[in-house]
Amino acid sequence: MRTAQLIAQHRFALVEAPPPPPPGPGEVQVRVHAVGICGSDLHNFSEGQIGDTPTVFPVVLGHEPTGTIVGSGERVILEPAVYCYHCPMCRSGRHNLCDHIRFYSSGPDPGFFRDIVNLPTHNVLPLPVGLGFAEGTLFEPLAIALHSLHFARPTPGETAAVWGCGPIGVLTIAMLKLQGVRRIFAIDPVPHRRTMALTYGADAVFTPAEALSGIRSSTNNRGVDIALDCATKDGSLEAACYAVARGGRLVVTGIPSDPMPAIHFHELRRKEVPLIPIRRSNHETHVALDLLHERPTLFGPLVTHERPLEAIEEAFTMLEHYRDNVGKAVIDLTA
Repeated sequence: MRTAQLIAQHRFALVEAPPPPPPGPGEVQVRVHAVGICGSDLHNFSEGQIGDTPTVFPVVLGHEPTGTIVGSGERVILEPAVYCYHCPMCRSGRHNLCDHIRFYSSGPDPGFFRDIVNLPTHNVLPLPVGLGFAEGTLFEPLAIALHSLHFARPTPGETAAVWGCGPIGVLTIAMLKLQGVRRIFAIDPVPHRRTMALTYGADAVFTPAEALSGIRSSTNNRGVDIALDCATKDGSLEAACYAVARGGRLVVTGIPSDPMPAIHFHELRRKEVPLIPIRRSNHETHVALDLLHERPTLFGPLVTHERPLEAIEEAFTMLEHYRDNVGKAVIDLTA
C-alpha cells in the first residue's frame, strides 16, 4: 500500500509499505479516501516541530480522515485519538487529556496519509448520507472549534474577536455567529482569508496592524467579551491580551511555533481574564457531523482544493504560502 512519509522539512516521499494485518478483536479495517491537511501537519512540514516538540522523521501525518470499511463498504469518518478509558482524566470524562492517549499522526502511531488502516471500532463513525468524503474531513477541525467555544462560553449579544482565518478560525466564526454573538471581528494578514471570514459570519475584518485600533474604536474602547487566538503567530496572542475586555475570556486554539510565546500577563491580571489553551476536542464529533450534514452549503465550500496523494508535497507548499486562495486542502487517496 502507498504511504506518504514526511522525511524532512518540506520533503515528502511516497513509500510502498505492506498492508496492515487483518483487524484484531474490537478493530475494523478501513480504506482511507480523503484526509484534510491540518495546521499542526503544516507545523511539522514547515518548521520540523510542533511548539516545543521536535518532529521525528520519517513520520506519517494526517488526522482528518474519511473512508470506507473494508468488506462492507460503509462510509465512515475516523477518529484519530485512542484513549485508555481507565486513567483519572478518562474517568472524569476529559478523554482528550488521557494519560495514555495515542494520537494517529503523532509519536509512534502513523497518521492517515496511507491507503489502509486498522482502528478500534469505537473510533469509526458513520459518514452522514449526502456528505462527501472531502467535506466529511471537516468533522475534526469543526469539533475543535466547538470544543474551544465550550470554554469561551459565548452568549447572545456578546462581542468576539478571532485571530487567524484559516479553517479552524472561520469554523469558529461560523459557530460564534450561530450561537448569537452580536459582533465578530476577524484578524488575518492574508486578504483572501479575511474575505473568507466575512463569508462565514465576521462583521468586520482587520489586518494584524489594524486590529487593536479597529476593535477599540468599534467597542467604545471597551474591547471584546471573547478573544480567540486561532493563529498564535506574529504577536497575535499578545494582541488578544490587549483586545479582550475586563472580565472577558481569552481562548487559545492555535499552537504557537515559539516554545515560550509572549503574553502580557499583567494586562490579563488587571482585567481578571482567564487564558485557556485548547487541547484538540472532547465529545464534540457527533455534533460536528450533525452540523456538517444539516448545513452543507455553509461548511462545504470551505474545502477549496483536492489533490492526489502523489501531489501531497505541492499541496503542503500551497498551504504554507497561502497560494491560489486556498481554504481547506484535502488529499484524495482515490484519485
